[in-house]
Amino acid sequence: MSYYTPNPPSAYTSNPPNNYTSNPPGAYGSNPPNAYASNLGRYPSSQPRQYIQQQGLPAGADPQLWQWFCAVDTDRSGALSVTELQDALVNGKWTKFDLDTVKMLMNIFDTDRSGTIGFNEFAGLWKYIAEWQRVFKHFDRDHSGSIDGRELAEALRNFGYNLSPPLLRALEIRYASGAPSAYGPPPGITFDRFVRACVTVKTLSETFQREDRDNDGWIQLNYEDFLKISLSAP
Repeated sequence: MSYYTPNPPSAYTSNPPNNYTSNPPGAYGSNPPNAYASNLGRYPSSQPRQYIQQQGLPAGADPQLWQWFCAVDTDRSGALSVTELQDALVNGKWTKFDLDTVKMLMNIFDTDRSGTIGFNEFAGLWKYIAEWQRVFKHFDRDHSGSIDGRELAEALRNFGYNLSPPLLRALEIRYASGAPSAYGPPPGITFDRFVRACVTVKTLSETFQREDRDNDGWIQLNYEDFLKISLSAP
């Protein structure tokens, strides 16, 4: 099963809604936040500089993005592991991406299947995150920094997925950023989990459609096929 290709929904890439900014906000804009720059402070001041000089700026690379890449490449391997990639990605409220989302992104962008992310792969991932942040900001109607159930339903409808209320509720609970409360709505869905929820719905929908050869909305699966689909979901 293939993951969602590195393009957020097309309606929000080629022609973004008018309220999108030309540069995505916060951690995902063309000027990443101070947290990225401050990563350089974890090492002696000469160490990142020497490393960058030794590696050499790749042709056509953004010098600042290359510097941040080098800063989180703590083992100086020239590629990022899952844990190093997690250090490079933060939500709008300065929380790290959860590990499952980082692993999903690794699966999408590790195009040479090396188990790590090289700089060119990282640059593609960075653009992907920036495009998804535009989508997230558009549907975060109350500007809370998270997506609630109503906002999630609106986003999925716009992507062409008209899910039932019980299924939307299950998604909201699964991808909420904290434990559900018995006395109120689930916690909101943070940016990283929003991306993973959308990728999951798209991936599973496409898998179902491939099996639904007569397009009647029903498929028949044996036990092993069911487990394969369930285990390969993001």
